[in-house]
Amino acid sequence: MTPEEPEETQPLLGPPGGSAPRGRRVFLAAFAAALGPLSFGFALGYSSPAIPSLQRAAPPAPHLDDAAASWFGAVVTLGAAAGGVLGGWLVDRAGRKLSLLLCSVPFVAGFAVITAAQDVWMLLGGRLLTGLACGVASLVAPVYISEIAYPAVRGLLGSCVQLMVVVGILLAYLAGWVLEWRWLAVLGCAPPSLMLLFMCVMPETPRFLLTQHRRQEAMAALRFLWGSEQGWEDPPIGAEQSFRLALLQQPAIYKPFIIGVSLMAFQQLSGVNAVMFYAETIFEEAKFKDSSLASVIVGVIQVLFTAVAALIMDRAGRRLLLVLSGFAVGWGPIPWLLMSEIFPLHVKGVATGICVLTNWLMAFLVTKEFSSLMEVLRPYGAFWLASAFCIFSVLFTLFCVPETKGKTLEQITAHFEGR
Repeated sequence: MTPEEPEETQPLLGPPGGSAPRGRRVFLAAFAAALGPLSFGFALGYSSPAIPSLQRAAPPAPHLDDAAASWFGAVVTLGAAAGGVLGGWLVDRAGRKLSLLLCSVPFVAGFAVITAAQDVWMLLGGRLLTGLACGVASLVAPVYISEIAYPAVRGLLGSCVQLMVVVGILLAYLAGWVLEWRWLAVLGCAPPSLMLLFMCVMPETPRFLLTQHRRQEAMAALRFLWGSEQGWEDPPIGAEQSFRLALLQQPAIYKPFIIGVSLMAFQQLSGVNAVMFYAETIFEEAKFKDSSLASVIVGVIQVLFTAVAALIMDRAGRRLLLVLSGFAVGWGPIPWLLMSEIFPLHVKGVATGICVLTNWLMAFLVTKEFSSLMEVLRPYGAFWLASAFCIFSVLFTLFCVPETKGKTLEQITAHFEGR
């Protein structure tokens, strides 16, 4: 590079055959962002111990009957669906970092409303607010982490999103073992408050800063996260940055769009959220002596196998784990990871927003109608139906989902374009 070249045209590719970046602060930034998924995992798991506690509650505390309990579990997914749309709008306008900071507000507010609840409507309102925050966090955290990570660790860090979700669920199960619903809601304010503190000192993603033509800040963020600019590749930043329906004619848009929406639908049709939301109730109906302990055991298994997925993701690859594993290793973390990897930068906000909207609408459908399915099809029929969807999801993976292991985000886009 000659001294006369302007800074804006300097290539930021590492030297051929150069070693991968070794920055360690990227792990700290990923942890800070992953406190959002930890918060929404706690919000998801909260209903499992809280519903039996509220059904036992005596006046003047609010009491849940069976119909209200069903809404208490499912309404969070409606809030999350709205949060997915809001997150898709925020992530491209406010940025990845500010979106994560903002979503801590409805988390804390929602749990505060539940803590102060005097009737069922306040309980549902609080759940709706925490659901809104869940939708934003479930979209923004994977995008933030995928954009700050270098290819060698993107699978590991991306899998930590789902790991923190199941850790949050387990935390709710464990705390629900000893705490009543009000104090459990107070505890729910802690993870989003920590995220607010940690994210304040973390940088915006270099890719988003480049879309805002803030190149010096982008390079400063890159050096903070990676330790150097080695291995970085400038994303293509076009003049057109808005999503238009005409863009769906392009293979680089419609192919990942179909894959992202389908993976989110199949994830929920596996029925796992119904089990997570109503774990304690399910074990009570199955005549378990200690339903709370059984729920905790399920949560521990989820955490252990999701941790295994994080460790092997960048070695085994995404497709192999989707085809061979169970939920915690494959279908839990990978749809979120792939969603953050496969979309071009200029449509990422809208496209990931639609994927998250699909996920949470399907989650609402499954969780709200789970008890009805159990009555109509009997328990074994409901679980056989979920098994059939799992088979379809494997076939879809084999024929439609590309491997993204070890590729830069720009190489993944080039694959869909046929380059």
